[in-house]
Amino acid sequence: MKQVISTPLAPAAIGPYSQAIAQGGLIFTSGQIPLDPKTGELVGESIEAQAECVMQNLKAVLQAAGVGLEQVVNTTCYLADLGDFAAFNAVYGAYFPTDAPARSCFQVAALPK
Repeated sequence: MKQVISTPLAPAAIGPYSQAIAQGGLIFTSGQIPLDPKTGELVGESIEAQAECVMQNLKAVLQAAGVGLEQVVNTTCYLADLGDFAAFNAVYGAYFPTDAPARSCFQVAALPK
């Protein structure tokens, strides 16, 4: 049976979806953009500040599900500008210092908000 995961420590969904779903021993998280959980507003002028916000939001959702970043096996990352790849990697890598999950990273034309 699926279980909806929700926490006020991460931004509320801005559409008809959940922050995360637990099903069959797995946790599936929705994507995050750099939103302040309290205000719902975009934060950070730099890719580093935005990536830090996103990682903290994901960490909060995972904690609400009773797991941590060390249990993540796959991520998909979307950047508005692939020129930010190295700076993004520096922040991302700090959250996965060993045994980093499998990952895909893409440049996209637009993100919500």
